[in-house]
Amino acid sequence: MIFVMKITEGLADSRGTVHWLVATLLALGTTFALVRLGADPTAAGMVYLVLVVWSATQAGVWLSLYVALLCAFGFDYFFLPPVRSLTLAGPRAWVAMVCYLASCLVVSRVAERARRQTRQAEQRREDVERLYELSQEMMLHEDAAGLIRDLPRLIQRIFVLDRVLLHVSESDRFVGSSAAVEPAEHATLRALSRAQNPGLNADAGFQSIALTLGMRPLGALGWQPEQLSREVASAMSAQVAIALARSMAMEQTARMEAAREGERLRTALIDSLTHELRTPLTSIRAAATTLLETPGLDDAGRLDLAAIVDEEASRLDLLIGEAVEMAQIDANTVELHASPQHPRALLEHAVQDSRKALAGHRVRIDVQNEGKSTQEDAGDPVSFDPHLLSRVLRHLLENAARHTPQGSRIEVRSWRTPGRLEFSVSDDGPGIDPADLPLIFEKFYRGKKSAQKGKGSGMGLAIARAILLVHGGGVEAENLQPTGAGFHFWVPLAESELKKMAE
Repeated sequence: MIFVMKITEGLADSRGTVHWLVATLLALGTTFALVRLGADPTAAGMVYLVLVVWSATQAGVWLSLYVALLCAFGFDYFFLPPVRSLTLAGPRAWVAMVCYLASCLVVSRVAERARRQTRQAEQRREDVERLYELSQEMMLHEDAAGLIRDLPRLIQRIFVLDRVLLHVSESDRFVGSSAAVEPAEHATLRALSRAQNPGLNADAGFQSIALTLGMRPLGALGWQPEQLSREVASAMSAQVAIALARSMAMEQTARMEAAREGERLRTALIDSLTHELRTPLTSIRAAATTLLETPGLDDAGRLDLAAIVDEEASRLDLLIGEAVEMAQIDANTVELHASPQHPRALLEHAVQDSRKALAGHRVRIDVQNEGKSTQEDAGDPVSFDPHLLSRVLRHLLENAARHTPQGSRIEVRSWRTPGRLEFSVSDDGPGIDPADLPLIFEKFYRGKKSAQKGKGSGMGLAIARAILLVHGGGVEAENLQPTGAGFHFWVPLAESELKKMAE
C-alpha cells in the first residue's frame, strides 16, 4: 500500500512523471532485448539487477523499486518456467524470484543511501563555500555602519534567500533587505535579541536565530524561506555575531577617539587663548599702570600709551571674536542664509570692514561676469550668504595684510565658472613656507614665521575653511610666481542660476 502511494505521489510530480516514463520504457526495452537475444534466466536476472541499481543511483529508491517490479513481471513471464505465464512452477522458480526481489531491495537501499550521502556532501560543500564567501565579504567592510546596513542584502545574495531581516539590540533598530516586514517578525526578533527564546525558530515560513557572542546578546537574524539547515544557520549566526561585535567595537573606538580629539582641541583652545589673551592684557595693564603712576608724563607719551591700549584692546576683541566663531563652528550652530547678491558689493564691503588691517597696502578689486571683465557693472546677482562669505574674505584679507610688507599689493577677484562662484585673494609678499602649506587650514596651526613673529592666533584660516564647507564650497592655498601667496575659494551656484547659464 505504501509503495502504491509513493508511486502515485511520484506520478503527480511533472518532473517525476518523465522519470517514471523513462524507467518504464527502459524496463520494457531491456525485456525486449533480452527476449530477442535468447538470454537464460541467470543472465536476465543479472541485467535486470543492474537496471535496478542504476535507477536507484539516478532517481531514488522508490523509482528503483518500481523498475524492480516491472522487471520481476518480465523475469517471471519470459524467463522462469512455465514461460509465457505469470505462475511459478517448482521451488527453483520461487527461490529465483525471491532471491531476485531480495537483491533488488538490498541494492536499491544501498544505492539510495550512497546517493543521499553524495547529495549531502555536495550540499555541505556548497554551504562551506557560502559561509567562506560571507566571511570574506564581511572582512572587506571597513565602515562599521556600512557593514551593518549591507549585511541583510549580503546574506540574501549569498544564500539565495527571498528576504533577510537583522535586529541590532544595542540601538534597537532593524535593517532589512526588503521593505516588506510583518510586525510579528519584529516582535520575534526582539524576543530573540533579549535571549528570551534562543536557538533556531521557524514560524509561518520565517526562520530566525539569536545572535550572541559568548553570553552577550547582540541581536537577531531572520530570513525567508526556511531552507537553511540548523548547522548552516548556527555557523552563519556566529559569523554575523562576530561582525556585529566588530562593528560595535569600531563605533565605540571612533566615539572614544572623537571624544579624545575633542578634549585635545578644547585643551589646545584653552592653552592658545590663555597665551594669546595674556599678551594684549599685559600690554594694556602696563600702559594703564604707566598712565596712573607717572603724573609728569607729557602729552606725547600719554598719546602713545593710549594708542597702545587701543591697539591691544582691538587685538583682544579680535581674538575673542575668533574664539566665538570657532565655538559656533564646533557646535554646528552656523546657519546658511543665502540671498541674491552682487559679488562686487561683497568684495567692496569686505575690504571696507578690513580697512584698518589693510592700511598702507594697495588693494585692487576685479569682478568678472562669465569670463568678461566688468569693472563698472557687477553683473547679475548670485545667491550666497553675504555674512558668511564676508567673514571668509575678512580672514583672508587680514591674513594677507599681516604677512606682507607695507605698500605691497593685495588683489581680490571674483568670477563665475559652470556651477561655481569663485574668489581669490592674492598678494606679492614672501609667500608661504612649503612645509606649512598642507597644515595652514588646521585649527590653531601657525606657520614658522607667524610663530616667530607672534602674529595670528591660528584660527582665522580654519574658520574660513569651516564656513566654506557649510556653504558647500572649498578653499585652496598656493605660492604664486615669482613671489606671493594666493588663496582660491568657491561656493556652488544655485540650481536656478545654473539653468540661466545654460540658457
